[in-house]
Amino acid sequence: MARIAGVDVPRDKRVVISLTYIYGIGNTRSAEILKEAQVDESTRVKDLTEDELNKIREIIDGYKIEGDLRRETNLNVKRLMEIASYRGIRHRRGLPVRGQKTKNNARTRKGPVKTVANKKK
Repeated sequence: MARIAGVDVPRDKRVVISLTYIYGIGNTRSAEILKEAQVDESTRVKDLTEDELNKIREIIDGYKIEGDLRRETNLNVKRLMEIASYRGIRHRRGLPVRGQKTKNNARTRKGPVKTVANKKK
């Protein structure tokens, strides 16, 4: 496996797909990086030369990815929670943050159903 930005990217996949294994790089940014490095998107990672890999690494160093990006995201959420904004309160309670309804769905955020027993008559 080739190591780029501290992440082992798969060798047998195309470069454009392999770069998306790095946190903070999606399809669009991956294509931009390869265009700037003048590398063909259809090339497999195992077929890249050392020069091409170094070019890709240099370009990626200019982006905020992996640990720095995760840290910044977590600090943003903590800040919202500290100032007790609406979004921060939703984060703290584990509810959907972006205005979704919670009556029927939202299981991903709320977790498994906690059944409440009915009172027998």
